[in-house]
Amino acid sequence: MPVVNLNRKVFDKLVGKKLTTEQLKDRISYLGTDLEKIDDKEIIVEVFPNRPDMLSEQGFSRAFSSFIGVKKGLRNYKVIKSTYKVIVDPSVRSIRPYTACAVVKNLRFDDEKIREIIQIQEKLHVTFGRDRKKAAIGIYPMEKIKWPIKYLAKKPNDIKFQPLESNKIMTSIQILNDHPTGKRYKHLLEGKDKYPLFVDSNNEILSMPPIINSHNVGKIDERTKDVFIECSGFDFNTLKQTLNIIVTALDDMGGDIYSVEINYGKKFVTPNLNPVEMKLDLNYVNKLLGLNLKQNDVKKYLEKMGHDYKSKVLIPAYRTDILHPIDLVEDIAIAYGYENFNELIPKISTIAEENKFEIFKNKIADLLVGFNLIEVSSYHITNNKEINNYMNLDNDYVKLISSNEEYNALRTSMIPNLLKILGNNKHNEYPQNIFEMGNIFRKGKTETGIEEETRLAVVLCHSKANFTEIKQIIDSLLENLGLNCSTENIEHNSFIPGRVGKIIIKGKETAIIGEIHPSVLVNFGIETPVSVFELDLIKLKELL
Repeated sequence: MPVVNLNRKVFDKLVGKKLTTEQLKDRISYLGTDLEKIDDKEIIVEVFPNRPDMLSEQGFSRAFSSFIGVKKGLRNYKVIKSTYKVIVDPSVRSIRPYTACAVVKNLRFDDEKIREIIQIQEKLHVTFGRDRKKAAIGIYPMEKIKWPIKYLAKKPNDIKFQPLESNKIMTSIQILNDHPTGKRYKHLLEGKDKYPLFVDSNNEILSMPPIINSHNVGKIDERTKDVFIECSGFDFNTLKQTLNIIVTALDDMGGDIYSVEINYGKKFVTPNLNPVEMKLDLNYVNKLLGLNLKQNDVKKYLEKMGHDYKSKVLIPAYRTDILHPIDLVEDIAIAYGYENFNELIPKISTIAEENKFEIFKNKIADLLVGFNLIEVSSYHITNNKEINNYMNLDNDYVKLISSNEEYNALRTSMIPNLLKILGNNKHNEYPQNIFEMGNIFRKGKTETGIEEETRLAVVLCHSKANFTEIKQIIDSLLENLGLNCSTENIEHNSFIPGRVGKIIIKGKETAIIGEIHPSVLVNFGIETPVSVFELDLIKLKELL
């Protein structure tokens, strides 16, 4: 969950009431966030992913002020109509097709406000924007821009500009390969024959989303009064919600919000800060909470959470987490106070059932223990040196941000972890025959960009460990499950040539098997032969 550092002085001013440290500790925790630290200068809180609107001093104090009853109810934000236009070219349709934009004027920036802007932008990038994949945000000083603005795509070789915090003009390829930010987000444009750009009427490049802004027209400073904001991505609704969170925070800083017309051929105007209406049944609320609330009670509690309640609930445009009436019920529960609920044992009798996949895994474990193998458990987190360098490989992997060298990656295979265990236990007697079942991780096309697989790895380590013995283990395991397999020779840098293969079950590749290469053994500090197989348990279960 994202951790946000809030300026205590700014927070107190925006809340409209100064509370003691002890009072803040109590109330912040009951708002539904984890308080990590508080002192006279700052408040550090961990915000749950469902509340991206609270990732700034303005958003957090807005929610907190309403919660403690200082500024209750729906906040009204005015959007001033303007003539600003963004023209979306068809060339971005297959690259990064949508954008939502706004202008905010009359801001008074200083170092603190710039820090606040950068924090909310980056926190939204990481969370709601899925590390810029789902939504990327650009903020630009208006005095350097000539309208209208175009959102288009060009071939990489046709793109040159000075990226943010660089002292020279670079091509798009150089930015992706040499600039620190470009290298970090390069994967978001991999495989694209064109890259998206925001360009003004002077043909000045504002940015190359979702990578980086221009240093010339994409950097705000203390002289900036008016800003242009754009959000780009793949879902127009997500971009509108992201924009709403940012512009309302800037409004709370003292800015005035202006609309922008976006022309896709069909015209849209953003932002739209009108509240969303949702019906809420009183009986539904009371049944779920076990309370006997009246309409006025519900109205009072919803107002404490920043909503309005008439015949329907009016939900703020920045509350992206309210998708269903159950979300409103949760808000009512928070406002009522979890400390005020009575603990009751429900009068419901239920029968639990063990997960079928876990039953399957337990059966596998029992069979392997019967083969005199010992089950072990290791961490999901490892490092590139062990999963690639030590294994004579150069595979892609999921990197961990803000990590040390020892734990900077998610494992892509079970085998390196087991070899590390053997290397750490060479002072113990042999044979050392072990196995582990667990998850491995790889980059994929899921929403998070990460796919998980459940694997089984078996390792035999003693003076006579060889291919034949490890093959006997997997044959016996499959025979007990009513399956047969065949083996096909392959080449793999982690194994001895000619002593490695893939296991085929019912025509599907299910495992890799072989004797570990001596150079790999040396890398892990192992002085005894090792044979191993790694098997896809999910695929095996499906074959059964």
